[in-house]
Amino acid sequence: MVRRLGDLEDAVMTRVWEWNRPVTVREVLEDLQQERSIAYTTVMTVMDNLYQKGWLRREAEGRAYRYEAVSNRAAYSAALMNEAWSLSDNPAAALVAFFGMMSAEQREALRDAIRVAQLDGPDEPPQAPGR
Repeated sequence: MVRRLGDLEDAVMTRVWEWNRPVTVREVLEDLQQERSIAYTTVMTVMDNLYQKGWLRREAEGRAYRYEAVSNRAAYSAALMNEAWSLSDNPAAALVAFFGMMSAEQREALRDAIRVAQLDGPDEPPQAPGR
């Protein structure tokens, strides 16, 4: 079961995903402090919790750690959508309602994704666009 990230967890993961490199607590803290007043220990605890939950991996560097994402935001979003869809008692109706909420840009992205998925054989995993 995929649990939605809390607000501060999401703020931390957004930075880790956007920067796409190993980061320190200090780097995340300094960026977060541009938006809010927050303590080093709070950010350290959140990043440790994300590590314990499997969202981050870490490697010791001196007396601190460098953290990096285990997966990307797209995989997180897909897992949330799959979880929500699997809880529906009528998956087809849920999809119809979901498609009805989409913007024109989202519908176009869906069409692109379907085209990519259809190009792959039935026994092969879908390839990323541009491959």
